Amino acid sequence: MKRIFIAASLLLLALLVGTAAAADAELEVLLNPKQKALRENVEAHVGALNGRDAAALRRFAPAAELSAAQALQALGYYHGRIRSEVVEEGNKAVLRLHIEQGEPVRLRSVEIRVEGEATQMKHFRQPSSPLLRPGAVLNHGAYEDAKKLIRNQALRYGFFDGAFVEQSLAIDPEAGFADIRLVYRSGARYRFGAIVFSGDTPFDDRMLQRLVPFKAGEGYDADRLGELNRALVSTNYFSDVRVDATPEGAVDRVIPVQVQLQARKPRTLAAGLGYSTDVGPRLRGTWTRHWRGAQGHRLGADFEFSSPRQNLGTWYEIPLDPPLIESLRFSTGYQMEDLVDTESERFTIGTQWQHQPENEWQRIVSLRWEQENYRTGDDEGQSTLLLPGIGFSRLHSDNKVDPNRGYRLQADLTGASQALLSDADLLHLNLQARGLITVGAGHRFLLRTQLGGIATNAFEVIPPSLRFFTGGDQSVRGYGYQTLSPRDDEDERVGGRYLVVGSFEYQYPLRDRWRLATFVDHGNAIDGFSDPLVTGVGIGVRWVSPVGPIRLDLAHALDEDEGSGFRIHFSMGPEL
Repeated sequence: MKRIFIAASLLLLALLVGTAAAADAELEVLLNPKQKALRENVEAHVGALNGRDAAALRRFAPAAELSAAQALQALGYYHGRIRSEVVEEGNKAVLRLHIEQGEPVRLRSVEIRVEGEATQMKHFRQPSSPLLRPGAVLNHGAYEDAKKLIRNQALRYGFFDGAFVEQSLAIDPEAGFADIRLVYRSGARYRFGAIVFSGDTPFDDRMLQRLVPFKAGEGYDADRLGELNRALVSTNYFSDVRVDATPEGAVDRVIPVQVQLQARKPRTLAAGLGYSTDVGPRLRGTWTRHWRGAQGHRLGADFEFSSPRQNLGTWYEIPLDPPLIESLRFSTGYQMEDLVDTESERFTIGTQWQHQPENEWQRIVSLRWEQENYRTGDDEGQSTLLLPGIGFSRLHSDNKVDPNRGYRLQADLTGASQALLSDADLLHLNLQARGLITVGAGHRFLLRTQLGGIATNAFEVIPPSLRFFTGGDQSVRGYGYQTLSPRDDEDERVGGRYLVVGSFEYQYPLRDRWRLATFVDHGNAIDGFSDPLVTGVGIGVRWVSPVGPIRLDLAHALDEDEGSGFRIHFSMGPEL
């Protein structure tokens, strides 16, 4: 038993020593003249050396030379001269490949042609790479990519009977030229048949048909099937969506579209605790009925309770045509606020029409009636306003949770008239813009601006919910939430006629999902454009959580009359 133990120990030691020694094998590719693409292709063809020692590398060298020759030929170099050697540098064994690639083979003639019904489609692209023009160095990958591009488009657009009637790559290494000839005959295009919905759903078939981005009889397009799948998922009506339209089921080149649906549970209830330095701890909740009836109407309620603010709202939404782009929403809400020198109690009821094409401007036309009891400074009373409004917004980003670049633009205009059930004539404008760019290895620059203005003949009866206040996590950091505002004779904040806020932030990548930030915010809520603006500066840290960035900032108010030195800000949510 002792001998077995000693033998096993020696074997384990030998394996450990061998593994340690084998970990230092290295490949060097020396090209004359130097060419990065060739070197990388040789390295890829030779592959990993798997910890070979010097003796193993010498045995492997002929195979490495053969792989290197194949790598050269793939990029058009058929006259390369390759010499290998193995050297030892300390504990490291190095396989060196000395390569003189010689003159390349060049394309003499290139004929790539598509025939048939596909030529009538402006979206069916023919390969047009510079690597496929006479005089270019032969590249086998470009030749294969050309064939792949044609085949993939044929499958996407429904040319399932198409085939290459000619495909040849003739190479004469001695003469130094090659000829390409590709001729693809597409045949007739398949078409969509009837779209049939089935499964456990309560929805009217006519409503479901309004979600289909194509009609029976149109030419097949696989991307349109993807759009249909995304549209059905986006409704939030279904727990399972399956779209089946395969050419095997075609009759006379007509493909029936079968859609299997499983309705989701109609109701969800969610609640959660949160915290921000603007309002402190808060409780939020939502109740949503995702569908009601055969036409897919929706309704819901939400609430928020925090020390300075409590609100409760309900809504009812009717999808229009098309359902994902247009909707009509009716809503009611009740809100109480006690912020700094302002108290208000507000009730609203209204409706809005929303139109939002994909990747375009969202448009909202609204009409709401609101009554607000308030006290702000010396102003105290009740305000009743009927407010028609229009809003435009657009969001463009490369990632919903943590974008690297993008922008958000928003403009909202509301009005009121004493001739239409309102206590004052009013025009209220709010403009917002945010932009994010990332350069280099994760250096991020975030810019933000907000402008607002009120035109009225009776500012004293304009409720605080429509006046401008600023300061806090999302505006001018270093100052308390909504503490920046004009003051009355009693030095109480009463809200401003105008709003001007700008911010610049730089984020430096640390590691994984952590970033360091520095920023400067500048702005104020004012009554005239000669009024002073204030500035806050600071540093912060960002952690990109699965639900979006979490921000912790230490900001310093540079204007001591309005601020109180340093302030900590904590918030979370999207940066755009």
